[in-house]
Amino acid sequence: MKSFDIRPKIVDRYIIRKFIGSYFFILTFFICIIVVFDVSERIGKFTENNAPLSAIVFDYYLNFIPFFINQFSPLFVFITVIFFTSRMAYNTEIIAILSSGISFKRMMYPYFISALFIAILSFTLNLFIIPPANKHRQAFENVYFRKPFYNTEENIHLQLQPGEFVYIRHYNTFSKSAERFSLEKFDGNQLVSKLTSDRAVWDSTKNKWTVYNYIIRDMRENGETLTRGPMLDTTLLLTDFDLSSRDNVVQSMDYFELNEYIDRLKIRGSKAIQGAYIEKYTRFSMPFSTFILTLIGVSLSSRKVRGGIGLHIGIGIGLSFTYIFFMQFSTILVDTLGALLAVWVPNIIFTLIAIYLYRLAPK
Repeated sequence: MKSFDIRPKIVDRYIIRKFIGSYFFILTFFICIIVVFDVSERIGKFTENNAPLSAIVFDYYLNFIPFFINQFSPLFVFITVIFFTSRMAYNTEIIAILSSGISFKRMMYPYFISALFIAILSFTLNLFIIPPANKHRQAFENVYFRKPFYNTEENIHLQLQPGEFVYIRHYNTFSKSAERFSLEKFDGNQLVSKLTSDRAVWDSTKNKWTVYNYIIRDMRENGETLTRGPMLDTTLLLTDFDLSSRDNVVQSMDYFELNEYIDRLKIRGSKAIQGAYIEKYTRFSMPFSTFILTLIGVSLSSRKVRGGIGLHIGIGIGLSFTYIFFMQFSTILVDTLGALLAVWVPNIIFTLIAIYLYRLAPK
């Protein structure tokens, strides 16, 4: 029991300081490199589209950096652990720690304390900081990088709420108008009302739809009634945002907005719900990967080998990119595995790898 005493020790503070310090050093180093490369790649578009310097700095790069940090957080954690643990092993510090009576399991304690700090940071970024930052970044990209979004979908069928269905033959994102618009209301399996119109236009000032040349058929017990008119304002659980948003819009939603969005997509039976679920589950799985990659990193780099630090870093980078590749590839299997399992497959696989490597690590 003495070997697993969790009371703070000098070596704990030493490892935590090394871990956190190396993490932010490597983070800053990579951010500088990526920003330099990104500026050199996009400088032509900046000047071509007359992007103001203040917008480039504050709307794009200031919001791009948190997104980049979190996107490659597993890579940074892994390289950090490999980097400073390999140096400790090369300088025989690991041997000295184990020889002092501290077990390998106990030595992992400060590593996981540091990993917990980074995981909480990543979790906070994922849920509350990155989404609003993405909103500003995407707004900048839509103005200066991308062509305007155009909804090419035809024959759009949506369930707005139980018993209420809408049909749109085509939606024009520029004029915010829906051609051949119809709204059907059911009571069970019985159609009780149907509105059809040549065109419906979204009014952003009223947050309503204005339908033109409409016909309303009401099915009543004593027969059917028809109501016609040139124009009518109507409120629906459908907005221009639902029909003119890019697929990456979920990245700009905080946790509560994302849950509300998923609930709306559930009711509508939209195919976009899979992408929303992937975004939601990824925000939880990515912070958890910090612990897995920390265990793998320590298990790999705690032994002094002939190749030294360079060999460990090479293996670490290779495994990091393999993990990131698995994260991207597994989402392709969402239709087969379901969103939750597809997102967590890389963590499950690498947990097994971590356990195997931990068993092989020097004790």
